[in-house]
Amino acid sequence: MVKVGDTVKSKVTQITKYGAVVQLESGEAGFIHISKIANRYVKRVEDHLKQGQEVTAKVIGKTRDGKWELSLKERQKSNGQRKDRRTAGKTDFEKKLARFMKESDRKMSEYRKRMEKKGGRF
Repeated sequence: MVKVGDTVKSKVTQITKYGAVVQLESGEAGFIHISKIANRYVKRVEDHLKQGQEVTAKVIGKTRDGKWELSLKERQKSNGQRKDRRTAGKTDFEKKLARFMKESDRKMSEYRKRMEKKGGRF
């Protein structure tokens, strides 16, 4: 029986825009979200995973549709792999950039709403 925290072997059955669908050795379905593939920014899933590829991942939860949610990043952390300073800096930058972009989008959305209420055009 698979449970959260387990490290499992699985095979990639489908590549999607947002991750990879996998089949666990137990026959159950799993999903690796694009954000859980590598410790750096992943633009295209295909650059990291291929259909038919076997991967070892850590179970981190369940998705809304009942698949096991897996992480290749968490597996790397649990194996005791340490980030070097250059990688850590890039990861911190990417987190800050993602936070900035999210905040910027929110502010622009609020600005547009205010302008529409005033009858102005954006």
